[in-house]
Amino acid sequence: MNNLKFKIISIILCINFYSVSAQVVTTNPAFPTLNDEVVITFNAAQGNGGLAGYTDDIYAHTGVITDQNSGWEYVIAGWSENIPKAKLTKIEENKYELLITPSIKEYYGVPNGEQVLKLAFVFRNSDGSITGRDTDGSDIFADVYELGINVNIISPENEFVAKLNDTIQIKVEASEADSIFIEVDGTELLADSGNYLNCSIIAQSEGIHYINVTAKNDSVSAVDSVCYYVMGNIVIEDLPEGVSNGINYIDDNTVTLVLFAPNKEYVFAIGDFNDWKLYPDIDIKNNIYKQVTPTSYLMNKTPDGNQYWIELNNLIPEQEYIFQYYIDGEIKIADPYTDKTSDPWMDKYISESIYPGLIDYPEGKTTEIASVFQTAQEPYAWEVVDFEPPDIENLVIYELLIRDFTSNSDYKTVKDTLNYLKNLGISAIELMPVNEFEGNDSWGYNPSFYFAPDKAYGTKNDLKELIDECHKLGMAVIIDLVLNHSYNQSPFVRMYWDAVNNRPAADNPWYNQQSNFTNTDAHWGNDFNHESEETKKLIDSINSYWLLEYKVDGFRFDFTKGFGNTIHGTNDPWGSIYDADRIALLKRMSDKIWEHNENAIIIFEHLSENSEETELANYGVLLWGNMNHNYNEATMGWNSSSDFSWISYKNRNWNDPNVIGYMESHDEERLVYKNINYGNSSDNYNIKDLHIAIQRIEIAATFFITIPGPKMIWQFGELGYDYSIDYNGRLGRKPVKWDYFDQYSRKRLYQVFSALINLKNDEPAFKSSDFSLSVSGAMKKIHIDDASMDVTIIGNFDVNEGTIVPAFQNTGTWYEFFTGDSIIVNDINENIALQPGEYRLYTTKKLVTPDIISDVKEIYNNNINYTVYPNPSNDYFTIDLNEIKNEIVSVEIINSIGQKIKSFTTKDFENGDKLIIWNGKDCNGSEANSGLYFCKVNTRNGIYTKKLIKY
Repeated sequence: MNNLKFKIISIILCINFYSVSAQVVTTNPAFPTLNDEVVITFNAAQGNGGLAGYTDDIYAHTGVITDQNSGWEYVIAGWSENIPKAKLTKIEENKYELLITPSIKEYYGVPNGEQVLKLAFVFRNSDGSITGRDTDGSDIFADVYELGINVNIISPENEFVAKLNDTIQIKVEASEADSIFIEVDGTELLADSGNYLNCSIIAQSEGIHYINVTAKNDSVSAVDSVCYYVMGNIVIEDLPEGVSNGINYIDDNTVTLVLFAPNKEYVFAIGDFNDWKLYPDIDIKNNIYKQVTPTSYLMNKTPDGNQYWIELNNLIPEQEYIFQYYIDGEIKIADPYTDKTSDPWMDKYISESIYPGLIDYPEGKTTEIASVFQTAQEPYAWEVVDFEPPDIENLVIYELLIRDFTSNSDYKTVKDTLNYLKNLGISAIELMPVNEFEGNDSWGYNPSFYFAPDKAYGTKNDLKELIDECHKLGMAVIIDLVLNHSYNQSPFVRMYWDAVNNRPAADNPWYNQQSNFTNTDAHWGNDFNHESEETKKLIDSINSYWLLEYKVDGFRFDFTKGFGNTIHGTNDPWGSIYDADRIALLKRMSDKIWEHNENAIIIFEHLSENSEETELANYGVLLWGNMNHNYNEATMGWNSSSDFSWISYKNRNWNDPNVIGYMESHDEERLVYKNINYGNSSDNYNIKDLHIAIQRIEIAATFFITIPGPKMIWQFGELGYDYSIDYNGRLGRKPVKWDYFDQYSRKRLYQVFSALINLKNDEPAFKSSDFSLSVSGAMKKIHIDDASMDVTIIGNFDVNEGTIVPAFQNTGTWYEFFTGDSIIVNDINENIALQPGEYRLYTTKKLVTPDIISDVKEIYNNNINYTVYPNPSNDYFTIDLNEIKNEIVSVEIINSIGQKIKSFTTKDFENGDKLIIWNGKDCNGSEANSGLYFCKVNTRNGIYTKKLIKY
């Protein structure tokens, strides 16, 4: 390598804080060249990531940096490629070797004429879920050298910070050198012969210092350089009045940064405001080394040693500044309280349309996620400032994942869909986690920054506009918060990390070292220590922030069984047994929320034993009530375990209707998917048929929404979404199916949902506490008694016709809600026959009949020229198929609730092109009822449907 070029590069690296990876990987030979075979030794205990202590196979994701491109080239193993040549060999605990053979050039397939400057690595387990990186979380690099003389400073590492009078050990290794010379700040300190040198110096003065090493032989020389900074005394001073942890905007030109970091020695603020340097530039051109006084970016320390702060002045109003905290010369983190991050890995994939003008990450100046501040921001102008959420009895929540709800996957497009939800009758939307999570493509349960909306969905004002628009339409907004755990990107995790044991350090103020669940299925990320006073303060600040800054109306808290430090062993693998400590912690948090907003909606995903949930419910907390299995058994027609009576708060012996019942959620399999794949059937009724699979959701909804108490619907459940939760992997993207609304059966399902929700909202009876469920068998019924009216709901969840005793509450006239028909009840115990999947909702008060389209399969191309006669008829119908007889596959007769009455194929044709399709009997030979039917002709080119009227 050209010596002058190498010298300049080394100085630039010094200025910009590039780190050296010598401890994470070493090479043999020490100065590998393009044509050498090389052994890479990886020390997992020294790196950043989860491979320390890992026992299974480890692979290298590896490539090279060349003189032709600054990025990775000639990658030999993609992220998911577990090829033999990229597999490491374990040589001892936490140490592995990778053999690059027969040479760097051949191993990577580097073309002739291209110079390799560095080898690049990220080490990982077989599925890429656990990685090993450099100490600062960046990719790992190893230099590649040219033949001839070379020199490398092994110690100290670049970016080294020392204190006055520290001893600094200098270790140097060279190749093909006769002698080595060391200079410190331009003054020659030591010279020695050979290829190795080991000495020490004392840090005697504050400021930036430079170590230059020159290796020489008779004809040439090589140079390496590092820099180190010697700190002065840290200023001990109280926080300025009125500031708190995070970014504090003092005025348009001034910001005060505050970091809570007990047990740390020192913290620097680095960023755009100081060009990411602890010290001024050196004069490279004239090779002048200036000892300088300490900069003003060493942060002040509070007398208790817990907080660090600095006031930044002369800032440009409205300009965005990216910055980090540099802690103890080892860790760079973003401000944990930032409301905007700058991500070196993910931001480049966010489009201009999603986040216009997103500030570029300062490549080459730092590593790891950084934070952003901006003075003189224009505050969002809220249109609704005093929204009150709906009463609990009227709460119908729509849970949605922004990523999979619209094709744009952004806040703005969700805002444009709100009328669809308003027309459905939704009173609150529940957003799956929107605070910054790891990556851009996620469910959001891997949180990293709790105060920053994820930029993959848009700007923070986009989110505020979405919330504001919801409030204008009378809908509350609930956000999903994950306070049981967070993952390794979180600065709260990274500040105190035990790399050897791959877990939070013992002195981490916020986290347990290990999960309190021995059941590994209950382990996610790093477990918060909710007993810690610092965790309590953090959680309270997160909740108050979202209530005040974004005007959210409440929270759904994920896995609240984890909010405690009780050890849950094999006798209680999911932490379901009553835990008084956990109850106290959850009540404390709830009280703090209600101090800010007495009407705030608090929902726990708790799913513990009923004694604990009863106490929380009676305290005013709402709890998720998972009835997916029971409802799905009913919709599939398997009724031995289809009793969904646990959806009733009365059956749980709660004082108030505080169970959020749901048939589907983000975490459960989709009902229609299971209907199609596992549904029951009889001779003439098959739940696996798409139309019937969807129709079964109508009867389930009628026995779901009407039960008093709040309810939740998962996105597109009202349209019969039928893609499995495991489609594209459980956490993978799912198809966005707005086109469902244009399909006949699905649109009808939406209308049924809407009619039931509006009924629930408008009629006091559906808030009554006087109700009972009889839902253990296939024939199910609900009774509701209220001063406004009585309600009886009956339904047949079987695949065969059956009868039910409705047990009407009284005799007289009863009105069927969906059809508007009335019946005179003289005997409350008289049997009513129901077809499979048939349901009826009777009330003693006549209600407005909802506008719901007839129940029939999708209708296409109904302009086809074929006739049915006579029509109407009380006996038989004849269809003339002359126009399409060569295209016919089958002909079906369907009743008004979607049941197939008869089916014909071409062998049943009579007179060549005519077919007697009905002789007044149904498929069982019984006399068919009068009413509306449909003749559906299936052909190779489409489906053709005509109405039949039987009188």
